[in-house]
Amino acid sequence: MSDQHTHTHTAPTGPASSAAADTAEAFWDERYNQSGRLWSGDPNAALVRETEGLTPGSALDLGCGEGGDAIWLARQGWRVTATDISRVALGRAAEHAAQAQVADRVDWQHHDLGASFPAGSYDLVAAQFLHSLHEMPREQILRGAAAAVAPGGTLLIVGHMGFPAWETEPHPGVDFPTPQKVLASLELAADQWDVLVCDTHEHSLTDPEGQPSTRTNYTVKAQRRTPED
Repeated sequence: MSDQHTHTHTAPTGPASSAAADTAEAFWDERYNQSGRLWSGDPNAALVRETEGLTPGSALDLGCGEGGDAIWLARQGWRVTATDISRVALGRAAEHAAQAQVADRVDWQHHDLGASFPAGSYDLVAAQFLHSLHEMPREQILRGAAAAVAPGGTLLIVGHMGFPAWETEPHPGVDFPTPQKVLASLELAADQWDVLVCDTHEHSLTDPEGQPSTRTNYTVKAQRRTPED
């Protein structure tokens, strides 16, 4: 099973932002502490598929969790900056990177993405399943992700279209936008970007009872043009 998950990485800005951030961080720290490993450690299938053919360079992984995607990218030759709101997850990810012998290729950073964002520009910026059970300025974060893409670089956003079929108590406050809405919210300048993918796809997975199931996800992929384009 791949690390397809719903992450909480940030909290709203404003007077209550500090308390909200503490709540989100505590939620994820507690969840990670409930088991020795929350995710499979395998890279997300969409990341593998959509980065095929890209020349490894610098990559930014937003919401890295226990590091499955970041470690896979590092193994492919990327220099990775990986961030998460959970210090527990980051500590675990660093251990996994050391075990995979790629610790020197990944910079693990703790960020509440609504309040701080990794510095620099990157050849690949990936946000995999950046959803939240708490209020989150998601559009603001994804526009920040787009701004961090270097000329000639790639922006990759993958998300869920809804809760899995077996979810009996869905959270009504969680937003699952369409890929078209995500693309529109990025406000990409038409003369500076080429949209390569904006579509949905079915992902096969196993439900808690061990039965085969599917979940609809989406992919938005765009490339920033170079000045020569």
